[in-house]
Amino acid sequence: MDVVVTGCCNNFGPYQFPEKLIPLMILNAIAGKPLPLYGNGQQVREWLYVEDHARALLTVLLKGLPGETYNIGSREERSNLQVVRSICGLLEKIVPGLRSSKRYEDQITYVNDRPAHDQRYAIDSSKIRTALGWEPTETFDTGLEKTVLWYLANTSWWETLSTRYRQERLGILR
Repeated sequence: MDVVVTGCCNNFGPYQFPEKLIPLMILNAIAGKPLPLYGNGQQVREWLYVEDHARALLTVLLKGLPGETYNIGSREERSNLQVVRSICGLLEKIVPGLRSSKRYEDQITYVNDRPAHDQRYAIDSSKIRTALGWEPTETFDTGLEKTVLWYLANTSWWETLSTRYRQERLGILR
């Protein structure tokens, strides 16, 4: 079969389901709720803005060789704690004290870690960069700011979900 396979690091951006780390933290922060971090928050993830992932897929579609595999990554790793602190910093800049008199970072709470929680996810994306000339256009910081602004501007999208979803982590046995 004439196929090309891709793998990717963690994505983030508009329309991400609120269970995931970045939207959950944005929405909890502006609602004045706790920002729950598993364990000590030092789990590291490589993050890629979703539009860069889409551009990479188009690049692979147009330039990729049949039978090849291409990993798509940003080379930008952050601990979960760093991600949450970055979100808090952006919110302090964009909407300081929106629903609370305290700093957003004061809402960070540490909760029991998930069983078998991986300490690091990352990917080697050198092949797509060298063979196909693809590079992400957004940094983690520019993509995160776009994401925060999107969630602030699109309350009707995520508020509709809140009637069916209570902004908690799914898939965990209680």
